[in-house]
Amino acid sequence: MQYMLLLYADESRAPEEAVIQSMMGQFNAYTDALKKAGAFIAGDRLHRTSMATAVRNPDGKVKVLNGPYAETREQLGGYYLIDVSDIDAAISWAGRCPGAVYGTVEVRPVFTAAMADA
Repeated sequence: MQYMLLLYADESRAPEEAVIQSMMGQFNAYTDALKKAGAFIAGDRLHRTSMATAVRNPDGKVKVLNGPYAETREQLGGYYLIDVSDIDAAISWAGRCPGAVYGTVEVRPVFTAAMADA
């Protein structure tokens, strides 16, 4: 089953460059472990919310808002799409993710087309 691991962190608390380099090494090792386990489908880091654009279409009229739009304590900074046997396996991978050290990792099952056909 596919799960999204959504990585949230507080953008206002940007770490120093040395910490960022350490984090990138940790994320690279984590990604390699997912790949070796055959669980990795996709994953990437996202640009900061200041680069975001939000689109709404209330009443058939498109509205475009430049980011950041949501005022929350933590912002979505990246994701992993994984394929594992069940929610327990997904939670286990989320717990190993460096994002869980620096922020929050939300685990969400993916509603696939195969599920809609069932």
